[in-house]
Amino acid sequence: MLRSILPLTALFMGSAFLLFAGGVNGLILPVRGEAEGFSATSLGLLGTGWATGYVAGCLRTPALVARVGHIRAFGAMCALAAIAVLLSLVLIKPWVWVPVRALSGFCFAGAAMIVESWLNERADVASRGRIFGIYTMVNLAATTAGQMVLTLGDSRGYFFFVLAAMVYCLALLPTAISATSTPTPLTSVSLNLRGLWKNSPIAVFSVFMVGVSNAAFGTLAAVYAARIGLTLSDIALFASIPILAGAALQIPVGIASDRLDRRRVLIGVAALALLADALFVFGGFVNPVGVMVLAGLFGAAVFAMYPIIVAHANDHAAPGTFIQVSGGLLLVFGVGSIIGPTVAGIAMSRLGPQSLFAVTGVAHILLILFALLRLKTAPAVAQEKKGSFQAGPLARGSTPETAALAANAVELDADRANAPETAGPKDGGT
Repeated sequence: MLRSILPLTALFMGSAFLLFAGGVNGLILPVRGEAEGFSATSLGLLGTGWATGYVAGCLRTPALVARVGHIRAFGAMCALAAIAVLLSLVLIKPWVWVPVRALSGFCFAGAAMIVESWLNERADVASRGRIFGIYTMVNLAATTAGQMVLTLGDSRGYFFFVLAAMVYCLALLPTAISATSTPTPLTSVSLNLRGLWKNSPIAVFSVFMVGVSNAAFGTLAAVYAARIGLTLSDIALFASIPILAGAALQIPVGIASDRLDRRRVLIGVAALALLADALFVFGGFVNPVGVMVLAGLFGAAVFAMYPIIVAHANDHAAPGTFIQVSGGLLLVFGVGSIIGPTVAGIAMSRLGPQSLFAVTGVAHILLILFALLRLKTAPAVAQEKKGSFQAGPLARGSTPETAALAANAVELDADRANAPETAGPKDGGT
């Protein structure tokens, strides 16, 4: 095992630095913006900007890498991400932060795709699942650590902005000085809504609604926590606990979805999320302990839904389309992520902080209703035709290359056989 993992240490380090900086950057902006008096609408637009840039990065990075090579593209992404963080510190204005956040999303997606393509190239049949599992754990730990580091200082200063910029720069060092060979061209996925809908309507509709819900919460959770009076340490916990809870619930949810109709499991998990939504809206919880328990319940549900949806869609997919289906669903999730934060931000500005969970609640209600409709109109997938549930990182941090890395050897070979040939220059270590 160590023999297959040790050569990838530089890539895991680069990914950890990238996700740590992203965790710091993603939380310090809404916290600082709230302290500066930005409206919830403006802060919601930060999430819209991020999602727009992230989707663009997933679509455009393969062409950029084909033109200039992996190492140069990765270095440029990390450098621009560091500049974006520092620019947010220099110009503390909502109209500056939104496009800068879009730039951060673009760079983050591009850098993540490049790291994942390297890992995918080095993953053989025996080590593929192990490498993907380690990569997922590294990203989860790094994101959580980045958010929790905010408990160590004052958000009103410059420290956390500079720290995020420094760690973004650190992220490019392991790959820049590594002797790891240059991988093949990146996975390129186009958004084919008609094909995705024909394959699985419930997957397309549900992943869009999950994008609306998860992005709204991911962007505005810190704003909600601040407005109900939580301290900075509690705000960091409020943002981190849902991620950890969602990762933990993926294991029992995966077992259940492999044995039962995945649509029924999805409805059950969405109902759990709706319960948390209702408690947030009507419960009037302000005690930190009660709020954290609810955050754990909410995160366990909302962050476990995406893998169920992807697994269900791939149960219906034709052989050799695993990466295309998974990557296409990711882009639909991204479209939902563009809409969710803006709608929730406007609602919070007009109706108060609890309306964040009114927005997520509406998304979960619509998901449940559509899934119930599909249960009546479409038969379940036969047990022998179902694939295996694949736990993975958060959808917001996933790219089409994540789908390629998660694929087993048979799926990956079939997808590559069906994909059009692409050619790009090799870095040659330059």
